[in-house]
Amino acid sequence: MLDSAVAWMNERGNTEQWGTTPYSHKSGGVARVQRYTTELSPYIAELSGTAVGALVLDSGPSPRMPIPPAAEPERYVRLLVSHRRYAGRGVGAALLVHAAEETRRAGVELLRVDCWAGGGGELVAFYERNGFAPTDRFMVGSWPGQVLARRLG
Repeated sequence: MLDSAVAWMNERGNTEQWGTTPYSHKSGGVARVQRYTTELSPYIAELSGTAVGALVLDSGPSPRMPIPPAAEPERYVRLLVSHRRYAGRGVGAALLVHAAEETRRAGVELLRVDCWAGGGGELVAFYERNGFAPTDRFMVGSWPGQVLARRLG
């Protein structure tokens, strides 16, 4: 799914968000996915037995990102990806609904995510359409990022 997402972005001229190297060939890419599936809380969306999306929740942002932890308990979307063959079917939105349910079930009222804020801001707009509000902006080198939060109280 991650490799197809990189290819899809590149086909549309977006080489800045995730670069041009397939995710499975990036330094640390496979190890990161293994860590996400063994140390964090992964969820897979399926359609007729086929994996069409993935979500990984954590208790805070990646330590690699210049994002301060929240001043209260939170759940943090560390990864959200859908298979591009199923684009437009609401896979990402459904996974975010599941993330909100899991966050509430844990007795936590804050769900946050960070994303690429470049291009025309389409990814930020996606999260806004799904109930998140922009909070902090940040930069990692020349990569612009946006933190968004959703209150579940």
